[in-house]
Amino acid sequence: MNAQLAEKLIAAAITKAKTDYGRPICVAICDCYGFLTAFASMDGAPVRSIQLSQGKAYSAARMGVDTVAFLERLHANNIPASYFCDDKLTGLPGGCVLRGAGGGVIGAVGISGLTPDEDVAVAKALVALASAQNA
Repeated sequence: MNAQLAEKLIAAAITKAKTDYGRPICVAICDCYGFLTAFASMDGAPVRSIQLSQGKAYSAARMGVDTVAFLERLHANNIPASYFCDDKLTGLPGGCVLRGAGGGVIGAVGISGLTPDEDVAVAKALVALASAQNA
């Protein structure tokens, strides 16, 4: 995950939130280990969305799957996220893995501030943009 790609993803997320939903979001970008590399909070975004977006990006990177898939695993196995001994993990929808040209995890995005389905839609749009950049 490089800074130039992270900046493009932040700008695209903000544009999509404004254009498609007309509401503010927080967007977090992290590296393959879950460490924050870029973050933006639009004016008026809920304060709780700061930590939520960062937690979603962290969780997707650390688990190597989108947070929706992580939540499904938690439900299917009837286990709490604390089972993984990491209090930063969340299964809230809106965290998506970013993969490089070879398929490996290069980072993740986390979106918060909209409905769960809308957060996921913005995150998936960023995945598509990152994939096009890495092709």
